[in-house]
Amino acid sequence: MNNTKRFSNRAENYARYRPGYPAGIIPYLQNSIQLNSSKMVADIGAGTGISSALFLKEGNTVYGVEPNDAMREKAELFLQHYPHFHSVRGTAEATHLPDSSVDLILAGQSFHWFNQEATKVEFKRIAKPDAYIVIMWNVRELNTDFAKAYEHLLATYGRDYSADGRDVASEHKTTSFFYPCAFEKVTFSRKEELSYEVLKGRLLSTSFVPAEDEEDCMPMMATLDDIFDRYQEDGKVSFDYTTTLYIARAHC
Repeated sequence: MNNTKRFSNRAENYARYRPGYPAGIIPYLQNSIQLNSSKMVADIGAGTGISSALFLKEGNTVYGVEPNDAMREKAELFLQHYPHFHSVRGTAEATHLPDSSVDLILAGQSFHWFNQEATKVEFKRIAKPDAYIVIMWNVRELNTDFAKAYEHLLATYGRDYSADGRDVASEHKTTSFFYPCAFEKVTFSRKEELSYEVLKGRLLSTSFVPAEDEEDCMPMMATLDDIFDRYQEDGKVSFDYTTTLYIARAHC
């Protein structure tokens, strides 16, 4: 499947049910790389605008670059009240942003879909001389019986999950992008409680599992029902998330 089309039938669930990012990211970047509201941000693979919202709330101008029409339309709706949000139909390899125009280049969960060599060239082109690149991941920890059962569900029903699942956030794949520049790594931890509705929506927002209109979806949902019933407490289950940021200068 063309990677830019993978989420076309997932955009609604993605917008409603995907996890956000810790609020602590902003003060950390303010202290570490002098982020302030005057900085121009390019959110590459912006999806439905989850990561863009962090910076828009701080007053930054954000260019959300997203190739998927359905995802981009969700971002435009979600962020319509922010006058400094600009939606751009583009890719990591061809953002259509001007040369030397961006102070901070951001890539969230979308990073593993990029062609790294072409993206490296494009990021250097759009980055100002003192610009930074920030790559960030949300990763579910496999530290509870529920989390392990959910992971087994993904491995059972997911397509090519070993290649497109947890391995996408591997440190080597991320940090090799920065070579030969030095990078900083920082992590944030948080717990999120989910109702059955949110858990179901989050599962169906995943690109490599069966969609609701596919035959394999019914047994997958039966498995999800069983897992939820087994591990829920007061109608909720919980995931522990680790959010990892990799920070480097765009030019070194």
